[in-house]
Amino acid sequence: MTQLLIVHRDPEIGRDLVQLVKDYTGYESVLTHSESETLVWLRRQPNLRPRILLTQLQAPGLDGFILGALLGEMFSGLQTLFLPAYAASEQRMEVAGSKVFPEPIDGERLISTIERSVRMFSEAPDLFHVLDILQMCCLSRRSGAVQMVSGSNVGTAYLRDGQIVHAETATEYGDGALFEIVSWGEIEFAYDSGVHAGVETIKKAWNALLIDALEEGRRRALPAWRQQTA
Repeated sequence: MTQLLIVHRDPEIGRDLVQLVKDYTGYESVLTHSESETLVWLRRQPNLRPRILLTQLQAPGLDGFILGALLGEMFSGLQTLFLPAYAASEQRMEVAGSKVFPEPIDGERLISTIERSVRMFSEAPDLFHVLDILQMCCLSRRSGAVQMVSGSNVGTAYLRDGQIVHAETATEYGDGALFEIVSWGEIEFAYDSGVHAGVETIKKAWNALLIDALEEGRRRALPAWRQQTA
């Protein structure tokens, strides 16, 4: 049974990923090379319900965010894994259970994530950690807006050339809003490259800002008497 859609512009890398998945999980994969090719192939296979999309984040004719959103609407419970172009050494923070695989791809971690995703119940939401999404957007030098949802909480981070320039929630804006969003942990998200911030309330570099958000979260988790000295 086909469990995975693998979308990669490089045919050799794509074939290696298909073989890796088959050798270590036994799952069959379909390899396509663009958004349009993927959608055409799926229209010709109306009975196919893939469980996992493994896609490049960005390449000519391919935007992984757009493709993930389209297929997420078509297949409830689809789990998306991203292959960004930046190197693993560029990451500023490690995220447990990450569904982002920078180069060189950690094959063991990829296989483990695929197995975990296949075992999830069929209607499971496609969740990412806030830090994973923001780090991926910043290292990929994205501009636009990322809306993040956790239960009844909704927040938006605005980016320009890989820097977070503004954030807002129902009750906060600027650094405070970003600190609140990071505290939510796992979220669902939507990205729109055409939306830009009307104001800029954040000046600090994105990596320092996210580290500050983590530290603030740890401080708030302490008992009240400890927060005064932390």
